[in-house]
Amino acid sequence: MTDTGDTRPAGGEAQAPRQSRLHRLMRYLPLITPVLLWAVPCWVLLHTGQHWPLPVTVAGTSLFALGLIGMPLAMVRGHGRRQQDRAAITGDTLLGTSWVLFTWSVLLGVLLRLALALAGIGEGQDRARVVTWAVLGTTAVLLGWGYAEARRVPRVRRLDVRLPRLGPGLDGLRVVLITDTHYGPLDRARWSARVCETVNTLEADLVCHTGDIADGTAERRRAQAVPLGTVRATRARVYVTGNHEYYSEAQGWVDLMGELGWEPLRNRHLLLERGGDTLVVAGVDDVTAESSGLAGHRAHLAGALDNTDPELPVLLLAHQPKFVDRAAVAGIDLQLSGHTHGGQIWPFHHLVRIDQPVVAGLSRHGSRTLLYTSRGTGFWGPPFRVFAPSEITLLVLRSPHLPTSP
Repeated sequence: MTDTGDTRPAGGEAQAPRQSRLHRLMRYLPLITPVLLWAVPCWVLLHTGQHWPLPVTVAGTSLFALGLIGMPLAMVRGHGRRQQDRAAITGDTLLGTSWVLFTWSVLLGVLLRLALALAGIGEGQDRARVVTWAVLGTTAVLLGWGYAEARRVPRVRRLDVRLPRLGPGLDGLRVVLITDTHYGPLDRARWSARVCETVNTLEADLVCHTGDIADGTAERRRAQAVPLGTVRATRARVYVTGNHEYYSEAQGWVDLMGELGWEPLRNRHLLLERGGDTLVVAGVDDVTAESSGLAGHRAHLAGALDNTDPELPVLLLAHQPKFVDRAAVAGIDLQLSGHTHGGQIWPFHHLVRIDQPVVAGLSRHGSRTLLYTSRGTGFWGPPFRVFAPSEITLLVLRSPHLPTSP
């Protein structure tokens, strides 16, 4: 028999080195990732039995080596201190391309090769070349389609959300959610205007932007953000900060949104009244705000709900879905979030799930709290969306005291 009192300290002592090794490994992740993203496709496409002519092998390997060197350099010049938009576009495009190539090199390099072998189709070199052309063809199609998906005006996703505490006077309240517009190196001023035109066709009572407006300062991306000033709502337009604002002088974005007629809900709330019933609309700064060192910025839910009637239903804006743990404890009725982009480029959503409880859609947390996570209106970095379409969301709030309209 082993005494549990003796084994617990031993387990604790053994765990510390493992955590330390993990942390050390995370430090090298920025170095390891580019190597994997470029080396694996190079090996699968050129060096696993294809026996290409020497000039083809040399040229192909050189191209992958150029990507391996060029992508990090472009990313540093584009997103580092220099903030060079052309370099950012190049680095982001290479990042997206390498991710798709890596994914399908792994999947088809294993699955298609196995399927061909089991079916007795081809041998050795012929089978390897089928895999190569399949990977290249799949990658080309997905990148072309993914680029078109990223650049188009998002489709409207409509859903009814029943809130048990919502009064009948507020039944049918139309809430439009946009988020993660990520105005950036690619000039999307026209796209921004078309998004706002689409929002205005939805006849919203309340329009919400849950952060990550842009990559870059308000001064630098102002032209792309200005169309947000044309958005119409019968009651209010409200905004909360995302983590990317804290990379780009967040207060400048808060000030600009105020200038454009939006109400920044920085750990505060407003009351929306209709038909004798009231909804509390609250917002918090992003969870990364406090670590940014910017004075007065932090996620403070208690402050957002200060002096509110605890019997009233609450709609909360919080950029990251993982804030729902705090929201559920506080008894929030509905939290609206973004941040995840739905993974943006499949199968990245599996990695997103490591950090966030939900990637997209409506989910329940605790006995009362609902969370709606948008896949985002724009895109970050790589100008591609693969199996993760963008969206403008129309949520129609329903009261349990009235039947749902057809």
